[in-house]
Amino acid sequence: MQAFRTAATVVAGLDDAELDRRVRTRTLTELKGVGEKTAAVVTEAHRGELPAYLQRLEESHAELAPLADDAAALRAALKGDLHAHSDWSDGGSPIREMAEAAISIGHEYLALTDHSPRLTVANGLTPERLERQLDVVAALNEELAPFRILTGIECDVLADGALDQTEELLGRLDVVVASVHSELRAPRAQMTERMLAAVANPHTDVLGHCTGRLVIGRKQRNGTQRPRPESDFDAEAVFRACVDHGTAVEINSRPERLDPPRRLLTRAAELGCDFAIDTDAHAPGQLDWQDFGCTRAVECGITADRVVNTRSAADLLAQL
Repeated sequence: MQAFRTAATVVAGLDDAELDRRVRTRTLTELKGVGEKTAAVVTEAHRGELPAYLQRLEESHAELAPLADDAAALRAALKGDLHAHSDWSDGGSPIREMAEAAISIGHEYLALTDHSPRLTVANGLTPERLERQLDVVAALNEELAPFRILTGIECDVLADGALDQTEELLGRLDVVVASVHSELRAPRAQMTERMLAAVANPHTDVLGHCTGRLVIGRKQRNGTQRPRPESDFDAEAVFRACVDHGTAVEINSRPERLDPPRRLLTRAAELGCDFAIDTDAHAPGQLDWQDFGCTRAVECGITADRVVNTRSAADLLAQL
C-alpha cells in the first residue's frame, strides 16, 4: 500500500504532457518511487481502464461487501458513545468540545467517563473534582439540549475488585465503566475474582477493555513501542457474570486496543452478553473510531439489538 501512495505522489507531480509521454514511451519506471506494478496501474488508469490489480482485489474481497454494509448499518444505529474522556483527566479537549463533536457526527448523547482518583497518572478525579464536574455537565446540558452529556466515570477496579470512587457518587452517575488498569499480570485466579467482583457491583454498567491488551504498544522512554499481552482470567466465568448482572461488555474501538479480541468477543456473544461499542476517545476526532468497533461486532455475529448504545438515552438509562 505504501508503494502505491509513493507512486501516486510522484505521478501527481508530473504535468499532463510529461505523464502522457511517460505512459507512451513506457518510461514511468525510470521515476524514483515507481515500480513495474505501480507503473502498470498508473498506465491503465491513465487510459481510462479499471486497473487489473484493482479488479483482482475487488474480486478476491467481494465476500466482504455485505460485511461492510452490515457494519455501516450498525454504526448508523448507534445513538451515542459510553466511554470518552475530557481534559478533566487525560483527554486533550474541554467537555464542550467533546460534546459538540459528538453532536456533529449525529450522536444523541455522550457519556463523559473521566478517570477515577487512583489513576493519578491520568489525573483521575477526586470526589471533590467529580462533584464540580457534575455541576459543569448540568449547565452544559441546559445549553446543548436535546443532546445530553451523560454523567459518568471510568472507574479503576482495585485489586480486591472494589470500585475506585465513593458509593454516594457512583449512585449519582448515569454510566459507570469499570476497567482494570493495574497489576495486569496478576495470576489467573486472582484476576478472575477481581473482575467478577467488579461485574457484580450494582453500580457497574460496562466492563471496559476487559483484557487490557495493547496490540500497538505505547512509546517507552527509550523510544520503543511494545505491545501489551492480554490479562489472564476465566473469560467464560466473567462473561457469564456479565449476563447475570446485566453488565455490558465493552467493544473498545481504539486502534491500539481493539479489545476484546475476536475469539473472546465471539464467546461473549454466544453466552448472551450485551455490548457497548465505545471509542474510549481522548480527543474529538477519535469519536469516529466507532467504525472499528462496529466492524468487529459484525464479524463476531453481534446484532444491533445486543448493543446497548443503539438505544435512546431514556431507554438506555432505564436499563442501566
